[in-house]
Amino acid sequence: MTAFDDLDDYLALPRVTTLALSPDGTRVVIAQSTLDEKSTAYVGALWELDPQGQNPARRLTHGAKGESNPVFTASGDLLFTAARGGDDDPASLWRLPAGGGEAEQIAQRAGGISAVRTATRADRIVVTANVLGHSDSDDERIRSARKDAKVSAVLHTGYPVRYWDADLGPDRPHLLSVGTEKTLADLTPGIRGSLRNADLDIAADGSFAVTTWSVPGPLASRRSTLVRVDLETGLRTSIVDDEDAESTAPRISPDGTRLAYLHQTVTTPEDPPRITLRVCDIATKETVDTTVGWDRWPTSTAWLPDGSGLLLTADDHGRAPIFAFTLGTDVPVRITTDDAAYTDVKVAPDGRFAYALRASYEAPPHPVRIALTGDDRGTVVPLRAPSELPELPGRLTEVHATAADGTPVRAWLALPAGAAAATPAPLLLWVHGGPLNSWNTWSWRWNPWLLVARGYAVALPDPALSTGYGRAFVQRGWGRWGKEPFTDLMTITDAAEALPEIDSERTGAMGGSFGGYMANWIAGHTDRFRAIVTHASLWALDQFAPTTDAAWYWQREMTPEMAVENSPHLYVDSIVTPMLVIHGDKDYRVPIGEALRLWYELLSESGLPADDDGTTVHRFLYFPSENHWVLSPQHTAIWYRTVEAFLSEHVLGRPIDLPELLG
Repeated sequence: MTAFDDLDDYLALPRVTTLALSPDGTRVVIAQSTLDEKSTAYVGALWELDPQGQNPARRLTHGAKGESNPVFTASGDLLFTAARGGDDDPASLWRLPAGGGEAEQIAQRAGGISAVRTATRADRIVVTANVLGHSDSDDERIRSARKDAKVSAVLHTGYPVRYWDADLGPDRPHLLSVGTEKTLADLTPGIRGSLRNADLDIAADGSFAVTTWSVPGPLASRRSTLVRVDLETGLRTSIVDDEDAESTAPRISPDGTRLAYLHQTVTTPEDPPRITLRVCDIATKETVDTTVGWDRWPTSTAWLPDGSGLLLTADDHGRAPIFAFTLGTDVPVRITTDDAAYTDVKVAPDGRFAYALRASYEAPPHPVRIALTGDDRGTVVPLRAPSELPELPGRLTEVHATAADGTPVRAWLALPAGAAAATPAPLLLWVHGGPLNSWNTWSWRWNPWLLVARGYAVALPDPALSTGYGRAFVQRGWGRWGKEPFTDLMTITDAAEALPEIDSERTGAMGGSFGGYMANWIAGHTDRFRAIVTHASLWALDQFAPTTDAAWYWQREMTPEMAVENSPHLYVDSIVTPMLVIHGDKDYRVPIGEALRLWYELLSESGLPADDDGTTVHRFLYFPSENHWVLSPQHTAIWYRTVEAFLSEHVLGRPIDLPELLG
């Protein structure tokens, strides 16, 4: 038995979320979340690890509501955010002294604190916080008045008005400097939405920061620029403002003279983005595009201590390795050679090691040390985390095939332990979201091993539009969602079904977001699957375009003619496969109207219409309080148990009981 054989055991598995490294490289801290006593939320705690990987982990915090956002100060104190008051108290900023002792609260405000940044060689702390009014001095008064009057109204003057699952406004993110005596100074008074979803980096000497800065563009769009903020005066200076690109992920060099950032071209219906690493001289603003010869898209960067180059991560053939890039060379060099994906990469000050979280479809995120120099360069050593990695209920392999146009395509295939020619497993095709994405790392929310434990083989394909295979691979499916992405999926399915371990007569398909779009498209274009699960899915593209939370992006991605050509709703009368529709009402990226229209048209126009009494073979699982992903543990459990029951009935021919909590 494994934790995946019982859904409650799976939900109770601890989850590592963040890694922090002290400026002197001697301390590694992670945040790990565990299920609370009621099994309705995850609570974070901070743990210190031995950087050498020898000694066991030591728990640092024990707050009832949890701790998050660990970051070290230049003197080695550990900062974090936590809500340690009443039920309605927001998160405040706490300090755990390097020399030991109890944590002390160093900043508190009525609107809470959302993120923390520090300098590595100076006593400088900057937090991001939502502010009502002109500046932070107005916040508490206005916030209290709105609460007392029970006012929730927001008057918008621009776009957007919501994001993923959050209604925007009336408060807006500001940068606040944390001073002595628990004081906060507003560095950005009077701004509007320029710091929403901002990425901030502070110079090592604490004199300035560089942050992403959102500015308006045509068609009510937003575009990310880069701005220098003087941390004494708040004076702002534009560093990078490219009208044809997004500038993100700013990282200041150790000596404070250069800025590395990601440059992403603005898309058109004909052209997908190009993402490259750029390095800018902060004083002159002269910029060099450094990775134009590399057919991969960097996803994160970290400077080497001597400023000679950076570590990068990038999707690559179903993995996301760490690469080393030396300034002045043509392309990065791969350091890690395993099948994993790396995040939270932190470089030790001597440049000998990096610390990161490593994950793959064989293991959830866990802390590791990577050698950067010497004969053991690229060697990965796991650190002793608070919890052991879970045992899997099967094995992982790959499926390779060739598309009709000669393009190689591939997928991960998770197989039950007992799958063999004599005992073939039913197949589930699970399509990823994005669509600019890859099935290359562990997902606690979309986890194939829960279905593998029920006897299914789960294919995790990377069709056209997937990242990590070069820009031409994305171009194949750009504006052609219903063409190459669909035919690639069918090619991979054919290859998987040809394996002796697979029962080609018992198959299902499922996906969420873009994967849900593909599930809808598959339903209208083939009857080869016995059941289809579509989660948070796009259905009618003309309806989706102006109602999603970032409508301007969609307007750049498809022309109205493309939207018609690729819209699944036009093929509803061809659907003869039972479908389970799942959607959360708080999903603003794919609004609930998509599911409502899909559900009505399935029952009224599909090849499997409702019976005379109004019942149907299709099902609609609706979550009034959930978002795009359906994240709360109790609803995750309902999600998986309902999916399992639907698949069991139609793919296996074995009806099982639905969750009793559904009534």
